[in-house]
Amino acid sequence: MNDVSVLELRAARGDEIEDVLCDAFRSYPVMRHVLGDPGKDDDRRLRRLVHLFVAARLLSAHPIYAIEDAGRLVAAGTTTPPGKHPRPPGFQELRDETWADLGPDALRRYEELVAVWERTPFPEPHLHVNMLGTRRSHAGRGLGRRILETIQEISRRPPAVRGVSLSTEDPANVPLYEHCGYRVIHHTRVTESLETWLLFRDNEPGAAGPSR
Repeated sequence: MNDVSVLELRAARGDEIEDVLCDAFRSYPVMRHVLGDPGKDDDRRLRRLVHLFVAARLLSAHPIYAIEDAGRLVAAGTTTPPGKHPRPPGFQELRDETWADLGPDALRRYEELVAVWERTPFPEPHLHVNMLGTRRSHAGRGLGRRILETIQEISRRPPAVRGVSLSTEDPANVPLYEHCGYRVIHHTRVTESLETWLLFRDNEPGAAGPSR
């Protein structure tokens, strides 16, 4: 696994990144929560939502880390660097168009989830992993973990940050992240069918604070 090369992308290959994440997150609880029950238009709606998330990173030139197989992207992780980040030019228009398409109920459900995430204070400064996914054809090969290890290594380079944060809405992911050194610092049930766990991996072990 360690001999797999991880690429850093900042403003390119957006369509390929979206392909990877759409495949990886097709049945993910957040997508199902925001978009609602699958319908005949589900693939297009999923792509529209993932495009918004990826564009937020690309328009800001925030690092996206990826792995190729025979020149094709098969795993990707999007990140937000530490600090405050104003919305980049063109993003507000894209955001408005996206939610006008997906509908007010989808926007309401998404904003309710974001409000839960934003109530959890992480140690500052920190690097945040937004989305991390692998094509289903390449699942089980440790590619997501390899990207995560790269992000963790980068977080320790000067100017080093306190650590790396992420969230998951799949309970099966929690022990996997804990095995990678993350601690649950907040867990809440958003709806009857959706829970979220917010985790942090401190660059100074033992400093992340108690789990909640």
